[in-house]
Amino acid sequence: MSTPTTDAAAPAKAPASGDAKKPPPPLVPGTTSAERLALAKKYGLRPLNVRPPLGEYIRDLTRRWAFIRVLATSTAYAKNQNNYLGQLWAVLNPILNAAVYVLIFGVLLGLNRGVDNSIAFIVIGVFMYRFVEASVTGGAKSISGKTQLLRSLHFPRAVLPMSTVLSLLTTLIPAIVVMCAITLLSGYLPGYEMIRVSWWWLLLPAAVALMWIFNMGLAFFMARFVASTPDIENVVPFVMRVVMYASGVIFPVLTFVDRLQISETGKAIVGGILEYQPVAVYLYLVRSVLMQEEDMFPHSGLMWALGGAWAVLFFVIGFIVFWRGEERYGRD
Repeated sequence: MSTPTTDAAAPAKAPASGDAKKPPPPLVPGTTSAERLALAKKYGLRPLNVRPPLGEYIRDLTRRWAFIRVLATSTAYAKNQNNYLGQLWAVLNPILNAAVYVLIFGVLLGLNRGVDNSIAFIVIGVFMYRFVEASVTGGAKSISGKTQLLRSLHFPRAVLPMSTVLSLLTTLIPAIVVMCAITLLSGYLPGYEMIRVSWWWLLLPAAVALMWIFNMGLAFFMARFVASTPDIENVVPFVMRVVMYASGVIFPVLTFVDRLQISETGKAIVGGILEYQPVAVYLYLVRSVLMQEEDMFPHSGLMWALGGAWAVLFFVIGFIVFWRGEERYGRD
């Protein structure tokens, strides 16, 4: 007795050669390549991840200055908004750091050689150096770690390091007020040189502005190098610690040059490098403005010229170095 086969079990029939589906015809653009380029130029379109000319890049960045300012202020405000003390930490952090260094180096170790008011010396050094240090670390992180943002939106990448340093300047302004108050009050302590407000204090905004321009140059350098070599970010804290001790942040470093076991020529070279390197120059300018120690910090036109030269040099070279890697950010 034979078992009937069902339709499901029956073998499928091969389709006839005439029933096979044919692939759709290829899509051919209705315009030529030259016509498409002309349309893109007409409506201001340009390819993504292509470095624009330097002049066009600067104009585009200038048009976005309002956005940079808003981004910087919002970043500065959001930094501490989840803490109980909120924006007060922008002032408390440098105060606590300065207090630690004053206690250790000014009181316990007594490393205030040649300085009449060691409290003012250390407070000014710590407050202003934190601005440099935060600009370096902030610039290093301004591009790395933002791959999704860089791939999603088209804008000049220089917006990120510039807004980072501007946000740090925003938080520095109230800290400077506290720094000036501590500097004045320190003169009332027994054994410390009295400090008075003078017309020289009006030059403090100029010194801070030069430092801000210099810090933007540092941020451009760090953003470019860390974006291409992320391992550099791990070395930055150690380098900044060396720079802190070599810049006279806590104690006048030149007083220790004479103790080096080298020739007099070597001492002159080392002393010149330590005295005229950028961070030391800006600390000198702020101290010469706020502290009345003419013997150690006389008002110097050479230092102001060096401050301006370092600021312009680092900003211009850093900006060009950053611009040359524009098409690589977010792709490496």
